[in-house]
Amino acid sequence: MDATDTLVEVLKGEGPRVLATLARTVGDLAVAEDALSEATITALDAWPKTGIPDNPRAWLAVVARRKALDLLRRESARAAKESAAFRWGTEAAPDQIEDAIEVMERESSLRDDMLRLIFTCCHPALGREAQVALSLRTLARLEVPAIARAFLVPEATMAKRLVRARSKIATARIPYAIPSDTELPDRLAAVLAVVYLIATEAHAPTGGDAVARVDLEAEAIRLARLLAGLMPDEPEALSLLALLLLTSARTCARTDADGNPVTLADQDRTRWNRAAIAEGLAWLSEAVTRSGGVARAYQIQAHLAAAHSTALSWQETDWDRIVGLYDLLGSITVSPVVALNRAVAVTERDGPEAGLAALKTIAGLEYSHLWHAALADNLRRLGRTSDAAGELHTAVTLAPSEVEQRLLQGRLRTVRSELG
Repeated sequence: MDATDTLVEVLKGEGPRVLATLARTVGDLAVAEDALSEATITALDAWPKTGIPDNPRAWLAVVARRKALDLLRRESARAAKESAAFRWGTEAAPDQIEDAIEVMERESSLRDDMLRLIFTCCHPALGREAQVALSLRTLARLEVPAIARAFLVPEATMAKRLVRARSKIATARIPYAIPSDTELPDRLAAVLAVVYLIATEAHAPTGGDAVARVDLEAEAIRLARLLAGLMPDEPEALSLLALLLLTSARTCARTDADGNPVTLADQDRTRWNRAAIAEGLAWLSEAVTRSGGVARAYQIQAHLAAAHSTALSWQETDWDRIVGLYDLLGSITVSPVVALNRAVAVTERDGPEAGLAALKTIAGLEYSHLWHAALADNLRRLGRTSDAAGELHTAVTLAPSEVEQRLLQGRLRTVRSELG
């Protein structure tokens, strides 16, 4: 791996954490982002000449901090916080810089920089959607297409919303300050949504040829663990961790020996991570105890994941329970995606006629490859093979990633062969 490839990997895996720490240090996200960009340019020039550093992440972090200092000096706007952070000057050793950061740390139970900055991005002055979208773009480094997909809106619309969110932060001078412990509960819902959507992107990446992004999956679980530890009395924090563990337990079985995707119905369940399932069930049990019998969205989704994780096979899945859970989820969360998943479960419980009828009542998924694929499945089961082929063709054109395109193309070839 050459210097450029190494830098790409460092930025992919550690860039968000470097940015989070830097933003907390200087108190200004825009300065932090500019400094990290300048440090990246410096690395592109230096590493091919001097060699890859022994600790690339530390090198990038220190240089980014120096760049931030330069930016602050040029703007003549250093506050006492920045002065304390950089009082050793640009030649400070990494351990000295870390000591300086600890000196200026405010009292808070929110210790992890990534989690800290997610809470910060979820400032109440911004709308919920803007909070979540900005966090996904800034911290998880998700691309605009992935964020737009999560919110079921066009890319151009999401791009404009992100610009408006950043503009509001700058105009209103919203500080990137560490929220106090008393402020954390009011921001929890948005923070949970950020972690959940990171896991969603990990489970079904937008673009590329990977079935799952294990790096994002691991980061989502790590953040969920921090949240559960930070707020052990919050049922939804515990439920989210349970949900992510139960879902991630199936990751290794989602591809075959050749790397092709394997649907849940066809997975080898002996390959599922039983330790992760057991831990997820334990967290879910604790969440139920803490919730006092009032289940909210993440707990219901965790129950759904548990129903699949404990079923011996696809055929032996308790579809009646799953439909009931989706009914409950739909009563508190109006979402076409929830309706789609419920319709799939209805198909398994009541047959393709009922499933097709349920699918046709859903509005807002005309550009969803999953909706068209589900229509095709029901149509094929009903013997309407030509109609199924048409829906699959549409699904292929709408699929956002290469891996989903391959899966759907394989189904389309099978259906067309049945037409003769």
